[in-house]
Amino acid sequence: MADRATIAHAAADALDDAAHRGMLPRVLVGFDGFVDSIVHMVRRRRSMTPEGYERISTIAEFAQRCAAAAGTSTNIERVTLEDRFGGNGPLMAGALAALGAPTTFIGAIGTPSPMGARAGGWAVHPTFAELASRCARCLPIAEPSHTLCMEFDDGKLMFNDTANAQAVTWDRLLAVVGLDPLRRMVAESSLIGVVNWSLLGGVEGIWDGLRTHVFETLVAIDPRPRRVFIDLSDPAKRLDNDIHHAMDLLRRLEHTTGVRVTLGLNLAEARRLAQVFNTLTPESPSTLPDAAQTLRGVLDLDTVVIHPREGAAGADDSGAAWFDGPLVARPILSTGAGDHFNAGFALAQSLGLPLPQCLASGCAVSGAYVRDGRSPDLPRVGAMLRDMPPPET
Repeated sequence: MADRATIAHAAADALDDAAHRGMLPRVLVGFDGFVDSIVHMVRRRRSMTPEGYERISTIAEFAQRCAAAAGTSTNIERVTLEDRFGGNGPLMAGALAALGAPTTFIGAIGTPSPMGARAGGWAVHPTFAELASRCARCLPIAEPSHTLCMEFDDGKLMFNDTANAQAVTWDRLLAVVGLDPLRRMVAESSLIGVVNWSLLGGVEGIWDGLRTHVFETLVAIDPRPRRVFIDLSDPAKRLDNDIHHAMDLLRRLEHTTGVRVTLGLNLAEARRLAQVFNTLTPESPSTLPDAAQTLRGVLDLDTVVIHPREGAAGADDSGAAWFDGPLVARPILSTGAGDHFNAGFALAQSLGLPLPQCLASGCAVSGAYVRDGRSPDLPRVGAMLRDMPPPET
């Protein structure tokens, strides 16, 4: 396989060429929606001014503070940095739109507003106004849920309240959007992202509804290849039988409709699936390509990709690959990093780039996001890819 810099530079050239020729794919993403409160936890205060604190910098330190309170009690102050739009779907859609892909988002990003709402009595929630400004279309179908996002130097802890997002179901989609408009949106899209299975009870119904009422109809009249990107979103709490059932649905989706399914996993998610399906447990980066290849075979899906903090591995019909990512020791923002990786990978894959270049693209989008604290545009991603030193001659 080519060296890292050659892969990265080739990915940058391919992305630039697609944008220049107006070939970036149309995208449909759904269907969750969360307001993310980004917070720091306070270690100690130097003063009572808003900035006069030292934050707890690691998850281990936070865990020790919590454990020390067992049998007594404690108070840990939190400082809210901002409320921003979140959820796997909105973050992936926002990243794709920032990269220049014409993007439609449908999901729990609404507020009830019978007067003037463009879709079934719903208007876009103010927190999602930035998402709506980026996307070609945003269709709210329910109110957003809420996530408390604790940011640390070595990761993040996210506490979800999912009650509102449980309203997102296949029946709600049909009632608010309508089957014929939904078919048209899917028909014009080369990439469909359906994410956050773990937290939304209605996702399996949406998978099955898309399979039986949309994709099986389209395959007869418009057989162009389409890609479906799936993110489970931390299935640690879900039962083994639930995971087996979900994978059966995805396998059926791929093999009865001709769509090609990509399953995106972070390291914890990959380990959970390896446990459920009794396959090679991903450990060090050197084991991840084999782990992705093994999972791909067991799940019988087109592509499996695993993205730890150090880089990304994937497996498709061309084989398995690993790409060293631009690891950031102290990210400005880590909430949403995985969703930005998904966006970069899925965009490159929809353009037909080879697997190593797709991995490089995902790592570059995610790397730029955690460095800058905002979704990168395509020139920013190209610059990050080209910053990798060229091969020696």
